[in-house]
Amino acid sequence: MGFKCGIVGLPNVGKSTLFNALTSSNVPAENYPFCTIDPNIGVVPVPDERLKMLEKVFKPKRGITPAVIEFVDIAGLVKGASKGEGLGNQFLAHIREVDAIIHIVRCFEDENVAHVNGDINPKRDIEIVEMELILKDIETVQKRIEKIRNVARSGDKKAQHQLSIYESILSHLNQGKFASSFVSHPEDKQLIDELHLLTNKPFIYVANVDEAGIKGNKYVDEVYEVAQRENAPVIVICAKLEAELSQLNEDERNEFLKELGLDEPGLNKVIKTGYKILDLITFFTGNENEVRAWAVKRGTTAYEAAGKIHSDFQRGFIKAEIMRWDELVKYGSEHALREQGLVKFEGKEYIVQDGDVILFRFS
Repeated sequence: MGFKCGIVGLPNVGKSTLFNALTSSNVPAENYPFCTIDPNIGVVPVPDERLKMLEKVFKPKRGITPAVIEFVDIAGLVKGASKGEGLGNQFLAHIREVDAIIHIVRCFEDENVAHVNGDINPKRDIEIVEMELILKDIETVQKRIEKIRNVARSGDKKAQHQLSIYESILSHLNQGKFASSFVSHPEDKQLIDELHLLTNKPFIYVANVDEAGIKGNKYVDEVYEVAQRENAPVIVICAKLEAELSQLNEDERNEFLKELGLDEPGLNKVIKTGYKILDLITFFTGNENEVRAWAVKRGTTAYEAAGKIHSDFQRGFIKAEIMRWDELVKYGSEHALREQGLVKFEGKEYIVQDGDVILFRFS
């Protein structure tokens, strides 16, 4: 199972440019709406310095393999998308398939790059996109209500309870609020999750600036204001610059970043924030052939983690030998760690922790 982040926004705000930079690909980034029709999908490695440290311990022949996240470049939404304007319904269906949403907002002026609404206004642009998502969610909930109403009227207690939840969330959405801010009883969470509402997904705002705006500008301030209300993270990047950086080798890239006064590419922040907002952690496997990072949801058991690697590991699961990455680096080898008594032996129900190095024993 892959974890997907969908990149959304109005046409011409820099979605494809950001996608190109993330994936070092060459998707067209043209100066007209609806350049992206079918969603482009790219598999992106998650930056993790621990991998390089573990490589020194295991000295693998094939090197290291990072964990990955999929990014999906979804075509620009326009006002009326929920009613089929532009290529709306098709795009909204693509959004439904992702785990988290990256909303890219144009925060730069450039007379050579047309804006679909004529001028730069981040608050308005955010409202247009998000209202379309809310309207689509309203439609989804209304359809579910119609489906269950007659059963509830027949006296079915379960259906009556479901109907009351659906009507409550419909009222919430009709106030222009995201489904993610709807407060429900923990037992009703699954009912809401089954609706697969667009506004129930975690959000990241990316303020796309020009080089002069990397440290912020008045448009970025507007994005922060909106994000603060929704308790969502904001990342400020220059997508055009990031696309250029992605084409350089590591030494050239580091030199360029140094000149700009930046510690790391903005893309790393996008990837790491996507990882965090999806509530993912990393565990590692290592031997003489390969050191590999694996992305799993927080709360994953050792048994489930084994299945992530191979179904045989899960079927024949005997135990998991757990080492901590930092202790492995400190003592320099698996053998030294065992001599120190720092290898734990765990069963199927063990909850995997971020930074665990796991050796699965299976029959």
